[in-house]
Amino acid sequence: MSARGPVAPDLEDVASVISSRGGRLGKPIHLLAQTGSTNDDAKAGARDGAPHGAVWLAETQSRGRGRQGRSWVSPPGENLLFSVLVRISCLPARVPSLSLVCGLAVRDAVARAIGDDSRVLLKWPNDVVIRAPAPNPSVPFRKVSGILVESALSSTKVEYIIIGIGVNVHTREFPGELDAIATSIVRETSRAPDRAELLANILASLDHDIEHVAHRGLGIVHARLSKHDALAGREVESDDGSISGVASGIDMDGRLLVRRSDGTITKVASGELRVRVCPNAHG
Repeated sequence: MSARGPVAPDLEDVASVISSRGGRLGKPIHLLAQTGSTNDDAKAGARDGAPHGAVWLAETQSRGRGRQGRSWVSPPGENLLFSVLVRISCLPARVPSLSLVCGLAVRDAVARAIGDDSRVLLKWPNDVVIRAPAPNPSVPFRKVSGILVESALSSTKVEYIIIGIGVNVHTREFPGELDAIATSIVRETSRAPDRAELLANILASLDHDIEHVAHRGLGIVHARLSKHDALAGREVESDDGSISGVASGIDMDGRLLVRRSDGTITKVASGELRVRVCPNAHG
């Protein structure tokens, strides 16, 4: 493990915690007190020959970003911010499926941390959310983790993939409008989880599934996707209004199925859909 600057006590032994699981991800791990973006660090490492499984983990980042260019807000030392370099040769068409696998790995680890498997869900394509304990029509779930997957191509194959993950762990209050739509593990449990254990659990789950899905598709994890699908049965729509209907599952290629009012099915391969809040909606 390489480290630059002071880190909180729950990350000091992160390398040994990961090593004890015996997997391939998290070796080596670069532990940073502060950086611009762990995804950018991982890209630079990939270009410099870093091996499959290398991880960049930061206490805080000044240029953290999520999908569609959104910034990721995280106070120093509170959350889990890391990027994994994955060197798997696969077709570019498999990358969306791998994003879903990453979401499942985080979902499983968060569910284990809060001790409730039923409330932690995957919101297509790769946000992890936690359902409110009681039905809440206006905010059916809150986001606990976001994932950004970026890939580099060589000819017609994927040369490497960078998986950037942010998990809200210790944050108790969020600024402005985020407070209503975001949550953290400590908010859900009132316990402070060990971030090294959380990271090790995510990496172990990811290591178990990612190569199989890269080469053979979503078959091995599709039942889990269906079980933990946050959008299933909900009214959804795109920001521009071009897509609206009822989310009706995820197909074997990782596309969201949306049943329109006329009964036709639209297969959505990319982008983001929001849940439509209806007056008679149930959480």
